[in-house]
Amino acid sequence: MRVSFLLPSLLALMLGMAACDEPDAVNEENSEVETMEDPTQSSAATPDWAKNANIYEVNVRQYSPAGTFSAFAEHLPRLKEMGVDILWFMPIYPISEARRKGSLGSYYAIQDYTAVNPNFGTMEEFKALVEQIHSLGMKIILDWVPNHTGWDHAWITAHPEYYTQDSLGNIIDPIDPETGESWGWTDVADLNYDNAEMREKMIGEMLFWLNEVDVDGFRCDVAAEVPDDFWAQAVPQLRAAEPEIFMLAESNHPPHRNEEWFAMTYGWPHHHLMNEIAQGKAEPLALDTLLQEYHERYKKGYAMQFLTNHDENSWNGTIEERMGEAADAMAVLAFTLEGMPLIYSGQEAGLDKRLKFFEKDQIDWGNYSRQAFYATLLDLKHRNPAIWNGTAGGKLQRIFAEDADAIYAYRRVKGEKEVVVILNLSDTLQEFTLSGEAVSGEYTNVFANSTMTVTENMGMQLNPWSYLLLER
Repeated sequence: MRVSFLLPSLLALMLGMAACDEPDAVNEENSEVETMEDPTQSSAATPDWAKNANIYEVNVRQYSPAGTFSAFAEHLPRLKEMGVDILWFMPIYPISEARRKGSLGSYYAIQDYTAVNPNFGTMEEFKALVEQIHSLGMKIILDWVPNHTGWDHAWITAHPEYYTQDSLGNIIDPIDPETGESWGWTDVADLNYDNAEMREKMIGEMLFWLNEVDVDGFRCDVAAEVPDDFWAQAVPQLRAAEPEIFMLAESNHPPHRNEEWFAMTYGWPHHHLMNEIAQGKAEPLALDTLLQEYHERYKKGYAMQFLTNHDENSWNGTIEERMGEAADAMAVLAFTLEGMPLIYSGQEAGLDKRLKFFEKDQIDWGNYSRQAFYATLLDLKHRNPAIWNGTAGGKLQRIFAEDADAIYAYRRVKGEKEVVVILNLSDTLQEFTLSGEAVSGEYTNVFANSTMTVTENMGMQLNPWSYLLLER
């Protein structure tokens, strides 16, 4: 069973616990707050409106019994109330029938870049959906698939030179550059970025959605498999059409952000480490090394922080499978670290099954059991500049817990605003004292919605996989 909120007994334990006797001397290196090195600079790729935004991934096929744009639109008021800012739609284009996997095929086997999947609705219905999203003050980005098309895309016959070919002139599916072998994506054909005409066509088809449909940007599939010089060529043209465009790269490739082509890349290292900590395969303090290495690689933009997404859910397991009782503590971590948090379709309902990728497999929404939990985290992200994205937020300052390596604590401060996060990243109860004067004074306990006074060297106790989220 997942720990849903701060356990009811915890606040009483903390408030009622007498201050410890004067502690033994602690190591000098742990006696003060340590600010993680963060050379993040402002970026032309990050529009001002994104500074305290979050992102929500929409799986149209599985979202409702009908699996249509109109059926999804019924959820917009709920998502707005939950606090969602950016809606990222998995590919909405017609899916190729040639070499299709399963009965419905992969969203990522594109038949036509400038049309919509008739199973989802019409172009007019999608345009109406875009208008409704904008009327609610939300943004919409489309999943773009620049690396490959389906096998019955018109380019296959009209322009075979647009595709990668083998020594015999046969168009091939995408190849893993490290192994020289097929990725196994046999339902798609690899595009040839040595062809200048294809590049211009690709940019033109992206501009169609900006100019004709008024979307706000793109999430670019396997962006690192597309040459950097294409993004250097394409993004200025896209930005000229939409100056506040939001670009998300499915990559862990620093130039995508450092060169200001993308606002955000995937926080895969953070995600993988959270899984490992939850499974007892890594120690919580490994987060320090990861964050330092991350800051050395990335100078601009955001990491997308997530517990799940369409790939993780379908291929690697549900949140419950991968994180178990650690899930909520990891959510608090992901939503308060530097970066923008992602919620995947059904996550707010405690999605407990791997959704089929090539078939209809509807989400069971139940009573939206996790929606209030995520709404609380999104509200904090909106309200408190300390945890805003990129340079708009405060630097992460580590707080050390004496004799409790399983406790991972930090604060972020921006101006007069502060957020303090204390996590028990273990399956055992932890009793501890935070070092020095790092945290003291009166705070609001975010989940308990109550006032809490923290004193210097105050004894604390956290149950397994529990957490304390404070602000002021």
